[in-house]
Order: sequence, then structure tokens, then C-alpha cells
Amino acid sequence: MNSQNFELAKQLRHELHQHPELSNEEVWTKQHLMSFLKTHTTNFEIVDKGTWFYAMYRVGDDKKSIAFRADFDALPMDEVIDLPWASQYPGKAHKCGHDGHSATLAAFALEIDKIGSDQNIFCLFQPAEETGEGAQQCVEFITEHQIDEIYAYHNMSGLPFKTVAVKDGTMLCASKGMSIHLTGSPAHASQPENGVNPSLAIADLVQEIPKFVSPELNDGLVLCTVVQIDVGEKAFGMSASKGTIRMTIRALYEKEMDRLQENLETYAKTLAKEYGLQVAFDYQDEFPETANDKECSDKIRQSAKDNGMDIIELDDAYRGSEDFGHFTKLTKGAYCFVGNGENYPNVHTSEYDFRDELIETGVALFKGIAKIEG
Repeated sequence: MNSQNFELAKQLRHELHQHPELSNEEVWTKQHLMSFLKTHTTNFEIVDKGTWFYAMYRVGDDKKSIAFRADFDALPMDEVIDLPWASQYPGKAHKCGHDGHSATLAAFALEIDKIGSDQNIFCLFQPAEETGEGAQQCVEFITEHQIDEIYAYHNMSGLPFKTVAVKDGTMLCASKGMSIHLTGSPAHASQPENGVNPSLAIADLVQEIPKFVSPELNDGLVLCTVVQIDVGEKAFGMSASKGTIRMTIRALYEKEMDRLQENLETYAKTLAKEYGLQVAFDYQDEFPETANDKECSDKIRQSAKDNGMDIIELDDAYRGSEDFGHFTKLTKGAYCFVGNGENYPNVHTSEYDFRDELIETGVALFKGIAKIEG
């Protein structure tokens, strides 16, 4: 990688880190990235799509179109470590490395701008990955430009430094946040029989969960994690009349997550009828499964090999989720991890900061996939 491009990318990464913005609030971030590319490239067209944008290097409609994607939202966390480029905004910090992902993709564009390509190269900069909303905003890009393949990487702690981890098929699980609201009627705490309390129904529901996620009933991993139960008020003279149970449902295969959701809804409706309750559901943070096309994951392997990078073949999908799967529903693609180090602080923790050296690793990996030499 050109040393000047690397220095520019590092500075960009630090600037992004200093100005973190949460999902769907990334106004400054998007504008700063666009300005960077407009300033430092001459052969890319920058297309502003409102909440997101892309940069394209076109050589002809008859040529293959390959896209590379980076996310750019931050997390609602405080910066507590002493960094020269520390977040300037309390309660917001780049603790997942999306600043590094964006800096990598921008640096890749700088390399393409200097070296050229015999393929159409698209650099997609996406908001709101953390909430699962960003990729859905951008999916029109795939069909509009008839993208043949799309790629992305995520830095990952626990893996050896600069090692590339990949697998065929499902790379990351599908998941969503599910809330079940049960409403009865209030009563004096001394006369609970005069009201309808949702507590027992919620207790029954919790005890049924292990049956729904049983390995004997599913082809792949299925999880239902209770994240919150909120019943009644802090009023000792009242019997509870409202209750909500919030869960993260997750599965290796999206169809099995959908079946889990259906089972939970059906059972909750049964309990509501049995106990005389009203029931309602809502969902958020919805992520599809991210499935790698073997041809594309093989290109990641070959690029890593050509660049002298160690490769780890993952036996199991990562339990976390990633909205990149919205793109791979529409075209071929692959997603991989690049190691932060086996003992490096995990993403989403206070001690974490993206390692600048991974910019060079990510750029080399992308260049190899796109068969760019130099």
C-alpha cells in the first residue's frame, strides 16, 4: 500500500474516531468521508444518497461490477481510555471499529484511483449497522448497478493479529429483538383476584423457551435470550396489570428464527386467552443471516494467501449478527473477519480501539479480491 495513502487513511480514521455519531445520525461522518474522497481522488464519482453514499470507478457497462462495503456508525458508550484521537462527544464512541472499516475502504479507493482497475469498483459507505437498519437503506444500490459481487470485513478480537477468518455458507446468525406485551387489569394487592396479573403468564412463557430452542427440533443453532422482564410498578399496594418480556431471538438459519418467532407468538396468544390478557408484539434490531457464497469466500482465501496472511477456517458461524446479509440476498458476496489479536480488548468494550495497522491489511485483502496489483 502506498505510504502516503496509509498516512492519509490513519488521519481520517482518527478524525472519524473523534467525531462519533450514532446509528441514523451520521451527518458529519458521511460528509467528512465524501469530502475526503473528493479531495484525494480524481477518477471516482461520488454519489450522495441522503443517509449513505457510494464512490464508483467505472470502466464500462460490459465489465464486471464488484462492490466493497464499510459501515460508519458508532456506539452509545463513553470513551474512557486516553487516546490522542479520543471521542469528543460524551456517550458516543467508535468501540466497534467502524471508523477503521470506513478508513480502510477510503484508502482502498485511493489505491484504485492511482493504480486503476479493469473492473467497475464500487465503494459503499453505509450507516446504522448497529441497529440493523443501514443495509436496508442501501439495497437498491445492488440492483441499480447490477453488482456481481460484494465484500466486507470486520475486525475481530480473539483471533491472531491480521489473520483472516472465513467460512462458506452462514457466516453470521440471523437475529432480532422481540418484545411481548401482556396487559390485564389492576387490583389492590390485598385482592389480586379482582384483577388480571400477567406475571404467571410471563413465567409460563419463560419456562417454555427451552422447548422451542431444543436442538432436537432444529437443524442449526437456535437461541432465545431473555434480556428484560418488566412487570407492574413499584407500588406495593397494587397488583401488577401490565408486563413486558424482551428477548433476543437468534438462529443459524433465518427460517428457523422465523419459526421460533411464530412459536413464541402462538404460545403467548394461548397464554393470553388462558389468563384473560391482551397481547401485542413488536420487533427491532432485525438482522438477516449473512451467508457467504463459496466462490466469493474462495476469493478471500486466495487474496489472503497471495498476501501472505494466515487463514482460519471457521467451523461454526459467529453467533453475532450483521446486516450485510441484506446484500447477499440479492447478489453473490462474502464477509470475513480480520484478527485484532488473541488478547486484544473485545469490540463493544471500553478498552477497545481499532488498530490502524489493519487498514493496510484490509486494503491488501480488497486489492487481492479485485485483482489489483501494485
